[in-house]
Amino acid sequence: MKKLKFPTAQTILILIALFVTVLTWLVPAGQYDNLAYNAQSNTFTKTSINGNVELPVTQETLDGLDIKIPIEKFINGDIYKPIGIPNTYKEVESKPQGLAALVKSPIKGIIAASDIIFLILVIGGLIGVMNLTGAFDAGIAWMAKMLKGKEYILIILVTTLIAAGGTTFGLAEETMAFYPILIPVFLAARYDAMVGLACIFLGSGIGSMCSTTNPFATIIASDAAGISWTEGLDNRVIMLVVCLTITILYIIRYANRVKADPKKSIIYDQKEALEKLFGVNEMGATIKFTNRLRLILVIFSLCFVVMIIGVSMLDWWFVEMTATFLVGAIIIGFIAKIKENVFVEVFTKGAGELLSVAFIVGIARGVTILMEDGLISDTILFHASSITEGMGKGLFANVMLVIYGGLSFFMPSSSGMAVLTMPIMSPLADTVGIGREIIVDTYQYGLGLFYLINPTGLILAALAIVKIGFDKWLKFIFPLFLMLLITTMILLTVSVY
Repeated sequence: MKKLKFPTAQTILILIALFVTVLTWLVPAGQYDNLAYNAQSNTFTKTSINGNVELPVTQETLDGLDIKIPIEKFINGDIYKPIGIPNTYKEVESKPQGLAALVKSPIKGIIAASDIIFLILVIGGLIGVMNLTGAFDAGIAWMAKMLKGKEYILIILVTTLIAAGGTTFGLAEETMAFYPILIPVFLAARYDAMVGLACIFLGSGIGSMCSTTNPFATIIASDAAGISWTEGLDNRVIMLVVCLTITILYIIRYANRVKADPKKSIIYDQKEALEKLFGVNEMGATIKFTNRLRLILVIFSLCFVVMIIGVSMLDWWFVEMTATFLVGAIIIGFIAKIKENVFVEVFTKGAGELLSVAFIVGIARGVTILMEDGLISDTILFHASSITEGMGKGLFANVMLVIYGGLSFFMPSSSGMAVLTMPIMSPLADTVGIGREIIVDTYQYGLGLFYLINPTGLILAALAIVKIGFDKWLKFIFPLFLMLLITTMILLTVSVY
C-alpha cells in the first residue's frame, strides 16, 4: 500500500476555506459598531447596523463612545483604519456562506491580494534575469569559498538582519524575494534548504513578534489602545534578544547536525532534487566572477536597499516596491547585454515559476474574505473578550496570549488585528489592574508565535518557493515553538508583576 502524501499548500488552504464556510453556518453572525476618521471633511463616521452617523472630531465624542484614545492619534494619521467601538456588539441576521461563495473565495482573494501577487511575480522575473547572467552562481561560489569553515556566520548574519527589519518596519511579505536568492548560498555552505528557510522566515517572524518600532504592529496597536508606543518597549526589547538568541542557537544546532551527517536532514529525501532545483552542483564551475557580474550583484542588492529605505522612511508600499524590482531587472538586462526578446522570455519564465506561490497568497486571502462576508469575526472576538473575566494578572496575560494566537488564524493581518481588537481588548487590562501595554504585548506575541505555524499566514507561500512540505516544516519547528512559547509565558508573567 502506497504511503499517503501530505496535501499541498493549496489543498490545505482550500480545506481551511471549507472549514470556515461550515463555521459561518454554525457561529452566530454579529458585529461591533466601528468608527472611522475622514481627513477631508474632518469628521468621524460611526457605522452600525442602523446606518452611518457623522460625528464631530472631538475628545468628547471619543469619551462618549468609551474609546480611550487621544484625538490627536486620528488627526495625525496614526490610526488610519476604522476601529471597533467597545460594548457595541450585536447579533445580526446570519449570512452563512454556501458552495458558490466557497468557489468564488479564491478568485476574490487573488483580486484582493493582487498587490502582493504582482510583487511576487516581478521578483520571480528579476530572479530569472539574474539566473541568466550567471551572477548568482559566481557570487555564491565566491561567498562559499570566503566562508569556508565559518559558515555559521551566515546563519547569525541573515537571521539577525532580517529580524532587524521585522522589528523595525514589519519585514514580512518582502522576504519572499530572499528565498530563491539565499537558499543556494546555504546549500553551497553544505547545509540543507531547511536552514535557509528557517533563517529567513524565523528572522522575520521573531522580529515581527517582538516589534519595537514597527508601525504596522506596535505603533498602530498602541495608538488603538490609547497609550504611547514606548510603553512596554523595554519588555519587547528583552523578548527580542532572548527569543532571537534561542532561535539562532536552535538553527545552528540543526545546521551542524546536517553538515556532519546529511542523512540527519529532515528533508534528506529531497537533497538531490533541491540541489538540482537551485543549481548548486554546477554553481561557479565555469563562470568567472568578473567586474560586470559584480556590478550586476551590486544593482540587485541596491533594489533591496532602496525598497527598505522606501518602506521604512518614504511610506512606500507594494506598488513602489514592485516598480523598484522591475526597474532593477531592466537595468541588469542592459548591463548584461541581454537581447530584448530573450529578456522578455526569461523574465516571463521566472515569473511563471512563482505563480503557484502567488495563488497560495490569493487563496489564503480568500479565507479571510469568507470570514468577513459570513460576519463571524466579531462574534469570535466578542466571546474571546469575555473569557478573561475575574482572572488574576498572570493567568490573564497568558490567556490573552493564547486568545490572540487563536484569533490570528482568522485574522492574520497585524494592522487589521490591531484596529479591530485593541479598542475592545485593551480596557480589559484596567479590570485586572495592569497596564494596557501588556495587551499590546500579548497581541504581538500571540500573533507572532502562531505566525510560525499559521497556514493562513505566509508560511505556505514560503514553503512553496523552497518546495518543502508543511508536514516537514512542522517537524522542524515544533520543538522551537514549544521553547519560545514557554519562554514567552515566563517573561510575560514576570512583566505583569
